[in-house]
Amino acid sequence: MSRAEPTVFIVDDEPAVLTAVSRLFRSAGMRVATFTSPTEFLNHYDPAAPGCLVLDVAMPGLNGLELQQALTAGGAGLPIIFLTGRADIPMSVQAMKRGAVDFLCKPVDDATLFTAVRAAIEQDHINRRAQAERADIQRRLATLTPREREVLAHVVSGQPNKQIAGDLGTVEKTIKVHRARVMEKMNARSLAELVTLAQRAGMTTALRRLDRPAPIRTDRPPSHPTS
Repeated sequence: MSRAEPTVFIVDDEPAVLTAVSRLFRSAGMRVATFTSPTEFLNHYDPAAPGCLVLDVAMPGLNGLELQQALTAGGAGLPIIFLTGRADIPMSVQAMKRGAVDFLCKPVDDATLFTAVRAAIEQDHINRRAQAERADIQRRLATLTPREREVLAHVVSGQPNKQIAGDLGTVEKTIKVHRARVMEKMNARSLAELVTLAQRAGMTTALRRLDRPAPIRTDRPPSHPTS
């Protein structure tokens, strides 16, 4: 599958900034889309479009930080570079804690802005590739029967077939059959690969529960010496 061309989305309420920044990236052969407000951006943005967002902070109506929050709440993982002329430390800390790639102050030199945008676009590519891999793993998991999912959880926790059979109330031969089907449906060539797939699918909580040792009882009655 070919990698789609990324877009540098620019949101700023100052026309002169939009013109200068968009011209800079277009001169480097990059695809650019400009918006004068966060609301305009939200009305046109397609989450399937790869790229990054160069975003002003202080704007009328919805501001940059609120747009970042709205994108996060909506599940959009578009990397954001804040570019503002009215910054303070608490504002920058808040933006970075929410996942911003960078927080730059106007005026910024071209090299710094280019470096930040290239890093953000690469991050977006990595994120989208990981998301696609997780979706593919979830698709494979969906082909498993409920019993096969149970066997999978036990297998990747390191339990031998005999123990799994005892836990699930069946015989070892049946577990071997289920295990083979799980390996085939998950397209896993080894146990290590199966564990990796399960972890990427978010099954780590189930694995920790299976691996947790039985609690030590502390409610035993005290022993009394015989008379």
